[in-house]
Amino acid sequence: MWFDSHCHVGADEFAGDRDAVIERAAGAGVEGLLAVGSGYGIARNAESVALAARDPRVFAAVGVHPHEASELDDRGRAALDALLAQPRVVAVGESGLDYHYMNSPRGVQRDVFAEQVATARARSLPVSVHVRGDEPDAFAEMLDIWRSEGRGEVWGVLHCYTGTLEFARRALDANFYVSFSGILTFKRDHGLRGVAAALPLERLMVETDAPLLAPEGFRGKRNEPAHVARVGEALAAIRGLEIEAVARATTHNARSLFGIGDPA
Repeated sequence: MWFDSHCHVGADEFAGDRDAVIERAAGAGVEGLLAVGSGYGIARNAESVALAARDPRVFAAVGVHPHEASELDDRGRAALDALLAQPRVVAVGESGLDYHYMNSPRGVQRDVFAEQVATARARSLPVSVHVRGDEPDAFAEMLDIWRSEGRGEVWGVLHCYTGTLEFARRALDANFYVSFSGILTFKRDHGLRGVAAALPLERLMVETDAPLLAPEGFRGKRNEPAHVARVGEALAAIRGLEIEAVARATTHNARSLFGIGDPA
């Protein structure tokens, strides 16, 4: 059974069939998923929390995406603080640095990410981290902020990882897990499979990032949590392992990081 460690099932793309999407995921062997609220406007975090409250297979993450860092104000902070207190919110995020699209200035992104990590430390929550940039700056600066504000007390996951093996190993030393998305299945590989083969399985997760990044065979279509098995199957093939072993390990890792017990 799989755990989709990062998806946006609260997004508008699922407005017409959200419940059916979750049922399809269950039918495909997905026993749980993390509904990430950020990335669609700070106010939209509430939708993922509401979804988690009504479906026992869904858990929520609440935070400020780097694209929307400029939107954060005291009113937004108060709203996020109230959402983070809800019982099925198990992570802060996704938050981090994005120096590719630059929808918010770098300095604002850095300040907001530092604030998010400090919030996670105060609440003893892990963080789902987004980091992307054409230059190495985003990765290095993210890790500097993480160490400074987390003080070695915060755990997290690098979601949709596409970075180097060297950086991934540094991240593991700083209390990170690494999560792979449908990119791992793409026909054109830019070295990511080598990263997935070399890292310890006990620190890996799988995700869809739905509705984005549909895996090979579904490219160009809306992605959904049912497809997380495709990512897991690719990871198993890369490592020469049985699919069931990878499913067990990645699900255990997600449940361990997010503090979620096994289903009854």
